[in-house]
Amino acid sequence: MLGMPERKAKQADARPRAHVLVVDDSQELREVLQRHLTSEGYRVMVAASVSEAISLLEVQHVDLVITDLKMPAVSGLDLVRHVHDNLRDTEVMMITGHPSVQSAVTAVKAGAEEYLTKPFTDEELSEAVARVLEKLRLRQAARPVADGQVMTHSSIVGESAAVKELLAAISKAAATMATVLITGESGTGKELVARAIHYGGARASEPFVPVNCGAIPEGLIESELFGHVKGAFTGATETRAGFFQTAERGTIFLDEISELSPSLQVKLLRVLQDKEIAMLGSTRTRRVDVRILAATNKDLPSLVAKGGFREDLFFRLHVLTIEVPPLRDRGDDVVRLARHFAARFASERGGRPLRFSDAALRSLKEYTWPGNVRELENVVQRLSIMSEEDEIDVPDLPSLMRFSAPRTTVLQRSLAEVEAEHIQGVLESVGGNKTKAAEILGVDRKTLRTKLSALGLPTS
Repeated sequence: MLGMPERKAKQADARPRAHVLVVDDSQELREVLQRHLTSEGYRVMVAASVSEAISLLEVQHVDLVITDLKMPAVSGLDLVRHVHDNLRDTEVMMITGHPSVQSAVTAVKAGAEEYLTKPFTDEELSEAVARVLEKLRLRQAARPVADGQVMTHSSIVGESAAVKELLAAISKAAATMATVLITGESGTGKELVARAIHYGGARASEPFVPVNCGAIPEGLIESELFGHVKGAFTGATETRAGFFQTAERGTIFLDEISELSPSLQVKLLRVLQDKEIAMLGSTRTRRVDVRILAATNKDLPSLVAKGGFREDLFFRLHVLTIEVPPLRDRGDDVVRLARHFAARFASERGGRPLRFSDAALRSLKEYTWPGNVRELENVVQRLSIMSEEDEIDVPDLPSLMRFSAPRTTVLQRSLAEVEAEHIQGVLESVGGNKTKAAEILGVDRKTLRTKLSALGLPTS
């Protein structure tokens, strides 16, 4: 017969590794709960505030949220309501050091399955968590499952065939430790895919470190990635860890991987081959345990053929490839995303989400969305801020979306004219924000300024 400690350990090993999010403004309590629940076999994440928790819930599926009641700014009750209203397969448990019958009743009515008062024992916590997760399991088991249903992620909104294929690919990638190359046009959501892979896998409770390789000056990127020792270069007054050390036991996401210089490509190849890095200014190497996800909007095979990207590095990155579909290939997802963003930006309208007329929705669907989901998000945010009415009609949309009828003279226009019109349309869709426009256009701000100057358009 198993002794008590052995039986408890065996139960923990047999229990599915549910994702648990602990939300409390007390760092000490967060750490205590994280240690205990991790020892019980759960994948545990922590957040210090409701806003931080909501940001995590947007990119990661969580089975159970454990939240304190009393927190600064936004209370745990607001988080309970948010989860109840927006997340179908997530349960909530409330904990509080200020118990009262009224607060318990309010929490349960808002959607909390359990209510624990401080101080509570490890056993009371474990039993409460097990009860809540068992309720979730039974509720999910009782739900009819449609043929071909795939894993979903709260951060990726859509029901099109293209998105279902994407979610299936994410689920397969999350179940492995393989390197993944994520491809797709600018603005399609490649970082969201990377986050979904990380938070859906075995490293979910460890760091996720995103790095935009194209945004870091070439002279600094080696130090930023691998760290440097004191005295490695002028101004290096102390030893500092890089992104790879920060991501230890977790995942590093290298966006715009094609922008790495040839010398950095060699160093990254060494990391993939040997799992070792060398800090700038040091001759010693150290092992790192980091999963690498990479992304690009460029055609890497073409770059390899032209000598612009190392072939051996490409094959190291190309273990698994996930292509993120452009928004124009996602059908009615444009409508779903527009409504999703309208709900997200409702606070900018005093809590009232925008509504779209049928004609406006048709215009949104007919537009080609060269900037993809990011462009749609920016358009809806701008409308949420600027519109005085709750309903958006065609005249409220940016001009490129209002005038979507085919133009018979388009083939008689020069490339410069088409480019100028497109740049102006993108700038209009983001309210003149050149940083956002550059992201949508897939260029850096310097390139955008050069194009604006060549076209005789304002650069500041």
